[in-house]
Amino acid sequence: MAVRRNARLRREYLYRKSLEGKERQYYERKRRISEALQEGKAIPTELTAQADAIRDELALDDDAHDEQRTHMDDEYARAGETEPKVLITTARDPSSRLKQFAKEMRLVFPNSQRINRGGTIVADVVDLCRRNDFTDIVILHETRGEPDGMIISHLPYGPTAYFNLSNCVMRHDIARENGAIGTVSEAYPHLIFHNFTSKLGERLSNILKYTFPAPKEESKRVVTFSNDNDFVSFRHHTYTKVGHKEVELTEVGPRFEMQLYQLKLGTVDVTAADNEWVWRPYQNSAKSRQVL
Repeated sequence: MAVRRNARLRREYLYRKSLEGKERQYYERKRRISEALQEGKAIPTELTAQADAIRDELALDDDAHDEQRTHMDDEYARAGETEPKVLITTARDPSSRLKQFAKEMRLVFPNSQRINRGGTIVADVVDLCRRNDFTDIVILHETRGEPDGMIISHLPYGPTAYFNLSNCVMRHDIARENGAIGTVSEAYPHLIFHNFTSKLGERLSNILKYTFPAPKEESKRVVTFSNDNDFVSFRHHTYTKVGHKEVELTEVGPRFEMQLYQLKLGTVDVTAADNEWVWRPYQNSAKSRQVL
């Protein structure tokens, strides 16, 4: 029964998404007629045939017709109603280092749970998350014991973001640099997003933002995503006030760099999902071109 329900919801979502092109054209026509009426100008000739119907719709003057809706409205419709609930797992047969990294990432995301992947296929993991009201899945990958990949898939419809990871430093390695290691605060962190200026950058910042719940003002924990030349630096700190205008940062870890290489409109188990954006090798030749 659950399989048929998920398939039906997926078909409805894809149908709504397929209408966006037509809706966008209709929204643009409605906007032009509305501006003409407000400014007292003649309605454009090519829109005269539809003017009466659109004028009646504009007279409704309700929120449903004020702004064009997209598939993004469906993806994060529950964001303000419920707190994120994140499942963290790894690729099959993970090394001890990847297991340790997964444990540390569980401490990064509030309200998250970590499971051992074992021989479970991705479709079963996604089904488990849907049945238990998880909002996101984080899957970690490695190469020869070094974490080098991360997938963040939003439920129930997507999107799914694929990242390369580099320069990964664990909490215990940072502790040796600082001379001590303590427990990780369970307070919801404040989020800092730096230099996400493009449309894709805003899209990526939303994907990352909605994996964290809203913090309380007194929280002393900070998670930073800083974009530099399309490499996103992840940093995790706590702070204490040492003066009226000064704070002292303590790095908690882990730390790593992320590079987005693919963004899909479906969940991680849907192989036929459309690509919203994908990195191409020729983009390296345009050094001045930055996508985020």
